[in-house]
Amino acid sequence: MIRCEGLTKYYGNHRAIADVDIHVSEGEIVGFLGPNAAGKTTAMRILTSFIPPSAGIATVAGHDVVTDSLESRRCIGYLPETASLYRDMRVTQFLRFCAGLRGMGGAETSERMEYVIDTCGLAERADSIIATLSLGYRQRVGLAQALLHDPPVLIFDEPTVGLDPNQIIEVRNLIKSLAEKHTVMLSTHILPEAAMTCERVIIINHGRIIAEDTPEALTAQIREAETVSVTLASPGESVERQLTDMTEVVAVRPQGGGIFHVDTAIGADVRAQIAEFVVGHDWGLLELRPVEMTLEDVFQQLTTEEEGVE
Repeated sequence: MIRCEGLTKYYGNHRAIADVDIHVSEGEIVGFLGPNAAGKTTAMRILTSFIPPSAGIATVAGHDVVTDSLESRRCIGYLPETASLYRDMRVTQFLRFCAGLRGMGGAETSERMEYVIDTCGLAERADSIIATLSLGYRQRVGLAQALLHDPPVLIFDEPTVGLDPNQIIEVRNLIKSLAEKHTVMLSTHILPEAAMTCERVIIINHGRIIAEDTPEALTAQIREAETVSVTLASPGESVERQLTDMTEVVAVRPQGGGIFHVDTAIGADVRAQIAEFVVGHDWGLLELRPVEMTLEDVFQQLTTEEEGVE
């Protein structure tokens, strides 16, 4: 549904993105990750035909975003980082206005307005003036206008920016439900958001794609050891040394407060042995659990390595 090959954009002498390849299949939710100024918004503005690329091609639903931009835009529901709303309009007025801009007929408009108001949880605020709505509800209005014409592709630029934790959960659940009927691509620098919402992530840094896979696969690619967290009530002075001497243990890292992170060889599960060893030394085992590498860890390591190459 979305395809970019060799996408490059210069602003004067400044290269914003270079040789970007993106492929998003029908029904996928794909996260586009990167730090601020990494090139995420530039790529999305090209996909939505706001700006042309300096080189490369991009298509949406089979339509070239430059040579067939009108058709490609008809296939997209777009929510920019700051939703463009007429704050003096009521929610229903604004949605009807957007429907008119898209050339939608009366019966179609009424049907789709009813659907998006219900889907985006706007029923109780449908007659409210947009300026009186909270940031979370204004974001819902932005999502509603993006869905109004039932596009096959949804592109959201930082859809949860500025929202409180409850609002983030609501928007996240809404986006996940949309994948049943739409292809979704969203940009974010909030890494837990991508891990909880997206099936696949694309990481960009300094305008170049540096990694692309599922969060789980990316973690597996760069993980150098399995890690177990051990919490002890009465750790002895030789805990670190004695745990390090165990078979399959690579390193032991004290965390303070009786907590030790034990690194073991990839694929090795020595939790039972660690538990038996700790109990046998009467150190008071309070907790023993695996430590998962987060997407934030993956992102930090990948971008740090990439910066080193540059």
